[in-house]
Amino acid sequence: MLARIVSSTSSVALRQKVSASASRVVGTAFAQNRTMVSIKDSPEASSAYQKSCYFEIDFTINDGLPVGEAIKKFSAFDIGALVTVDDSGALTGVISERDIVTKVGLLDKSYDTVIKEVSTQTARLVTATLKDSVDDCMKKLLDKNIRHLPLLNDEGKVIGMLSVKDLVKEMLAEREETIEMLENFALGKGGTVEYS
Repeated sequence: MLARIVSSTSSVALRQKVSASASRVVGTAFAQNRTMVSIKDSPEASSAYQKSCYFEIDFTINDGLPVGEAIKKFSAFDIGALVTVDDSGALTGVISERDIVTKVGLLDKSYDTVIKEVSTQTARLVTATLKDSVDDCMKKLLDKNIRHLPLLNDEGKVIGMLSVKDLVKEMLAEREETIEMLENFALGKGGTVEYS
């Protein structure tokens, strides 16, 4: 029966069928109060961060500098947010393109305005750790309607930044891996189902 289905079904149709089956597995997992996006646990934020454009750049900016300096850094690195720090290097907040548009552009402030006047300050800042799951990070972004999360180490020091794009890429890669595993299983190429 499986051979007939495989021989009469295009690869795309098979992928859709396997994907639908995976969705049912995922739905069942959530119904059983498991916090996972597939059969396996959600990857950790560290996995997304290692592939992020923020991984190899200086993602910080001194909050005493003018906004114009943040704009230059956004443009140079093709990024949308920076972690703001004080003179000692301590985290003070985040400045994003959205901050500049809404708090500088719309209020007719100058690009000489000091970053700390328009950035999101630490008291209102949403952060993540390298051990947080990608799902947890995405939930934080969606709950607060933001696009970037500073990453903190165990001591509370900023070590990186994650964007919504980084998280989506990681989630898609994980989904593709699950679909491939289920395709191989359905085609008799082996594969195991692991529950955590």
